[in-house]
Amino acid sequence: MGASLLRLHFHDCFVNGCDGSILLDDTSKLKGEKTALPNANSVRGFDVVDEIKYAVNKICHDNVVSCADILAVAARDSVHLLGGPYYEVQLGRRDARTASFNDANNNIPPPFFNFSQLLNNFQSHGLDLKDLVVLSGSHTIGLARCTTFRSRIYNDTNIDSSFAASLRKDCPASGGDNNLKPLDFTTNMFDTAYYEALLSKKGLLHSDQELFKGDGSGSEKLVQKYSENLNAFAEDFSNSMIKMGNIKPLTGNDGEIRLNCRKIN
Repeated sequence: MGASLLRLHFHDCFVNGCDGSILLDDTSKLKGEKTALPNANSVRGFDVVDEIKYAVNKICHDNVVSCADILAVAARDSVHLLGGPYYEVQLGRRDARTASFNDANNNIPPPFFNFSQLLNNFQSHGLDLKDLVVLSGSHTIGLARCTTFRSRIYNDTNIDSSFAASLRKDCPASGGDNNLKPLDFTTNMFDTAYYEALLSKKGLLHSDQELFKGDGSGSEKLVQKYSENLNAFAEDFSNSMIKMGNIKPLTGNDGEIRLNCRKIN
């Protein structure tokens, strides 16, 4: 569940800012983000967010903490509980009163993006090359569905052959779309195994391996650095998470603090 809560925060921030819009259910007047291609049958943890919201409101004796802030703190705590860094989460975000199905389809980088597409996407959100490489390291925890890496294991050449063959056993050329595989070899530990896998052409997603292609690019130097230095990865990850968490927050009188994270007040 930790990886899922971290992913919720990512997918929230990359669609019009960190405003809790991903949590809104569809209504007759709103087609939200939950059923967009990057999220449908994929993102989860909504029940956990509901439980956190209820507990926080009970402790605070009022509705004073936004769902957007809950996502940011839950992501940090998930990382820390799985062995990652603890960093200070800046608070004060408010919740959106709307969501965008189309923006969710267009703004979240898909697993088939190449390097230039990934970098352009991150830059469009005010993030840079270091942010791209270090935040991609969130794939040190969690699982991916067969449908997200099928093309890589059957078509890519920048992949270890034995690694690809082992994945094909549980991810056939057709069918089995929801079969799961770990994003790295220590999927329940926040560590450097993700980067180590890239060095040996064992990145699960095409977009992951694009960070290390053997061409000496700037991303490769960062992959090498993080594969060798957990402390550097942890420090830079913390800074980039804080930076990402500040993408277009709603503050002041903008938005609201939802009583129920699934619907506007």
